[in-house]
Amino acid sequence: MRFRGILGLASAAAGAAIWLAATPAHAADAAPSAVAVSGEGMVATAPDIAIVTTGVVTRAGAAGAALKANAAAMTKVLAAIRAAGIEERDVGTSGLSVQPQYDYGDGGTPQAPKLVGYEVRNVVTVRSRAVDRLGELIDSLVQAGSNQIEGLAFDVSDREARLDEARRAAIADARRKAALYAEAAGARLGGVLSIEEDPSADEPVRPFAGRAKALQAAAPATPIARGEQELRARVTVRWRLEG
Repeated sequence: MRFRGILGLASAAAGAAIWLAATPAHAADAAPSAVAVSGEGMVATAPDIAIVTTGVVTRAGAAGAALKANAAAMTKVLAAIRAAGIEERDVGTSGLSVQPQYDYGDGGTPQAPKLVGYEVRNVVTVRSRAVDRLGELIDSLVQAGSNQIEGLAFDVSDREARLDEARRAAIADARRKAALYAEAAGARLGGVLSIEEDPSADEPVRPFAGRAKALQAAAPATPIARGEQELRARVTVRWRLEG
């Protein structure tokens, strides 16, 4: 895991807010002189959870036949998931639909839509904690009968702990810049007046392609790149200025 604070002077482009409010000597009850600076922190870590969205699509002339075929195929897929060591709490149905299928013709001659059958789609979301064997899991799902891999994402199990590290780095970054501004203005940094966190800084985790590595088993398996996840925190801190 790598850990660093985002350095650099605050600027309008970086979104830092800075102001100095001078206090008249004769107005003891006026607002204190202050400086407000934004800081950013980032923690990069390898994900240890993979989220796979997979399912089975079947078609038949009758809805019942399509549903029956789908149930048989999905039973085998769920068995493969259990065989891979995935716990029941990490498997959930995320979609089930039965849709009529129509023939609209070739477009040359206008005709009324003709019912030709039904399509059944059953989708499950699987959370795997064996990220280094993800390629094997996907291969086993396809071999069991899954004909839809609709999504793949990664997450971090200790997300909040990692975000706390990013928050500490963001505070340190803001303090460093605030101290620099105070010194440049001929003042000293006093106590903290307020802290605001930007909730939009913590975006959903995504693979970091620049550091991605293919995960391959000894036997040929579907290669999966999990990359690194970057968790960010952004704060705006307001300090009292003294001297």
